Amino acid sequence: MPISSAIRPLVVSPHAVFTDNQATHTAEANRISGRHAAVGWLRVAVFLAGAAGTWWLFRADQPAAAFACLVVSYIVFLLVMRWHSRISYRLRHQQLLALINQEELQRQAGSLRGFDAGQRYADAAHPYTADLDVFGPHSLFQLVSRTTSRLGHDRLASWLQAPADAVTLRQRQAAVAELAPDVTWSQDWQARARHFPKQSDDPRPFLQWMKAPDFYATRRWILALLLVLPLLALAGIALWFQGYSGWLAGVPLLAMYAVNYRFRAERDAVFERSMDMYDVLRAYRDQLVSMEERECTAPHLAELRAQLLERGESASAYVSRLARIAQNFSLRWSTLAGFFANTVLMWDFFWMWRLERWKQRLGGSLEAWLDVVAEVEALVSLAATQYANPTWTVPELVESPLTFEAEALAHPLIFSASRVANDFTSVGAGRTALVTGSNMSGKTTFLRTIGVNAVLALAGGPACARRLRVGPMQLFTAMRTQDNLAESTSSFYAELKRLRQLLDLTEAGQPVFFLLDEILKGTNSRDRHDGARGLIRQLHRRPASGLVSTHDLELGDLEQELPGFVTNFSFNSTVEGDDIRFDYRLTPGLCREFNASKLMELMGIGVNK
Repeated sequence: MPISSAIRPLVVSPHAVFTDNQATHTAEANRISGRHAAVGWLRVAVFLAGAAGTWWLFRADQPAAAFACLVVSYIVFLLVMRWHSRISYRLRHQQLLALINQEELQRQAGSLRGFDAGQRYADAAHPYTADLDVFGPHSLFQLVSRTTSRLGHDRLASWLQAPADAVTLRQRQAAVAELAPDVTWSQDWQARARHFPKQSDDPRPFLQWMKAPDFYATRRWILALLLVLPLLALAGIALWFQGYSGWLAGVPLLAMYAVNYRFRAERDAVFERSMDMYDVLRAYRDQLVSMEERECTAPHLAELRAQLLERGESASAYVSRLARIAQNFSLRWSTLAGFFANTVLMWDFFWMWRLERWKQRLGGSLEAWLDVVAEVEALVSLAATQYANPTWTVPELVESPLTFEAEALAHPLIFSASRVANDFTSVGAGRTALVTGSNMSGKTTFLRTIGVNAVLALAGGPACARRLRVGPMQLFTAMRTQDNLAESTSSFYAELKRLRQLLDLTEAGQPVFFLLDEILKGTNSRDRHDGARGLIRQLHRRPASGLVSTHDLELGDLEQELPGFVTNFSFNSTVEGDDIRFDYRLTPGLCREFNASKLMELMGIGVNK
C-alpha cells in the first residue's frame, strides 16, 4: 500500500516547535557557558598552581617532591582539560541546535539566501534543473537540503536530477515517514557533523588514494628498520648520558634521518591526505554512532543500519580508529615534538604502517559506510522538509506512466500567504495542455509549479499540494534558452537544439513529461505558429505528454483537431482603470483578454500615438 497521500496536520505547528526549540537550546547554551568559563579559569589555576609549586620545591632543594608535584599537576591539568573539552562540546552542540532551528524558521519565512545554493550542480544542458530553479539562488536545493557532507550534498542533488524507480521511491517514502516526526534525532544528526569545520571536504580523493599500492608493499626492509633503529637510538642516547661515546646514538640517528629524507615526499603525501580527512572522519564517526544507536523500523533504514554492524564491530569504531591514526600525523604541527618523534622514533613511518594495516583489513568497507551516511543525510533532508510543511502531501505513486493528477498544487518557493493553488490532471501519452494568457498572468510560474513538484515527488519527497498522484516520467523543460556568443549560437538556434534534445528523449522510448514555455519565440509569428503546431502533432505520436504555454491563440484549434489529446487552458487578467488585476487561476478554454497594450501604456509607451 502507498504511504498516506496526505501529511496529517500536527497538533503543534512546526513553527511553534522550531521557535520553542531555538529558545530552549539558546537558554541551555547560556547555562553551560557559565560552567565553561568557570572550568576554563580552573585550568589556568591548576597550571599556575602546578608551576608555582614545582618552582618553590626546586628552590627549597626538594627535587623529588618538585618532580612529583610536576607530574601530579600535569595529570590534574590534563583531567581538567578533558573536562573542559567535554563542556565545550556540549556548549557548541546546544549552539548548533539553536542555529538549526533558526535556519528552519528562515526557510519557513522564505529567506534562503544564506543556504548552500548547490551552484556546482547547475547545468544548462540538463533536461530540467536550470528552468525549474532546482539549483542556484532561491532554489529548491536551498529549501530542501539539510546535508552537511560533500557526499550528502551530491546524493541529494542526484535525487533532484533524476527520477527514481517506483520501488526506490516507496523505500524512501517509508524512511522519510519514520524520520519526519523525529525532529530531535534529525537535528542532533545534523549538529553532530557541524562541530567540525572541514567536515564538508570531499572524501573521494582520500578514498581513491586508499586504493593506491601500499608504501610497504615493496619496502618491507623499512619495517625492520622501524623495529631496530629507534631502540638503538634510545639506547645510545641513554649510554651517552652515562658517558659513553655519542656515536652509539649518532649512527642510528643518522640512518633514520637518511630514511626520513629519502621518503619525505611519500610522508608528506600521507600527512596531507590524513590532515585533510581528520575533520571529515570525526564527523562521519559521530553520525555513524547516531545511526547505529537508532532503532529503525522502515526497511530501508534498517538495511542501512545493518550495513554498519555487519562486521561484528560497529563501523563507527573502525572509523574512530582511522581518525586517531590520522590525528597522530598531526604531531608534525608541533615543530619540536614532530622533529624529535621522526628523528628518534620514525613516527610517520609507524603510523603509515598502521594506516596500511587498517586499509588492508577494512579499506573496502569505508566507502560503503560513507555511502550510508550520504543516503541518510538525503533522507533527513526530505524528512525535515516534510515535517516543516504539514499541509503538503506525500505523493501517491501509480504504475501508469505520464500520470500527473494534482489538487491544490502550489509552488514551494512562493512563500506568500496569498499563494494561489490550482488543480491539474494529465494522464497518459500523447496529451498536451495548451496554456494561453496575458503577460504576467502566471503561465510560466504554473509550468514551473508542476515541474518542481514533480521533481520533489520523483525524488521521494513531499509535494506542495493537497493531493498528488504521479507515475513514471522523465521531466523535460524548455523555458530559458539563451544565445551563446562563444558558440556563435542565436537564441532561436539554441531553442531548436533544446527541442531536438526533447525529440531525442522521446525517440529513446522514455515517457517524457514536457513543459515548454513560449516555444520558437525567436522567429516570425507565421513560422512560430507552424513550428509549434508541427511539434505538438509530432509529440502527440510519441510517448510524451505535457504543457505548452503560448500567446498564439490559433494553436487552440488543435483542441478540435486532436480532441481529448489537446486541451486549452488559460490564465486571465482584468483591467480596472490603471490597475491590472490577476487571479492566477487556471481556467478551461482560451484566454480572450490580453494586457500588453495596457502594460506599455503604463510604462509610458504610446501604443496608439
